[in-house]
Amino acid sequence: MPHVLKYNDVEIATEIEFARTILSQVKGLMFRKSIPPGFAMIFEMKKPSSVNVHMLFMRFPIDIIFLNEEKKTTGLYRLNPWSGYKAMADIKYVIEMNAGTIEKYKLSIGGQMEFDDI
Repeated sequence: MPHVLKYNDVEIATEIEFARTILSQVKGLMFRKSIPPGFAMIFEMKKPSSVNVHMLFMRFPIDIIFLNEEKKTTGLYRLNPWSGYKAMADIKYVIEMNAGTIEKYKLSIGGQMEFDDI
């Protein structure tokens, strides 16, 4: 069964890539030319912690969604290539998606994300 990302029971991504290792988390979306519509990269931390997201070596803007351990949104940001940077504390998951996703699905702080952690 394919992975699906939902926000308040609405499907927002059907192509999910998980970044769980240190190497995959450091690399993230760097060096890619683009990502397809309906794509999400989910970074899973071993435990809630401080997280830093940078846009070095990125070629396109992205939306960043920070989640707590209950998968509730705690931060929503648009970051631009080469100049974007954001840090947040007590984060269990970070989701990177195409720029415009936050506005398109009207994401807001406290909203519930759903996905399998497989």
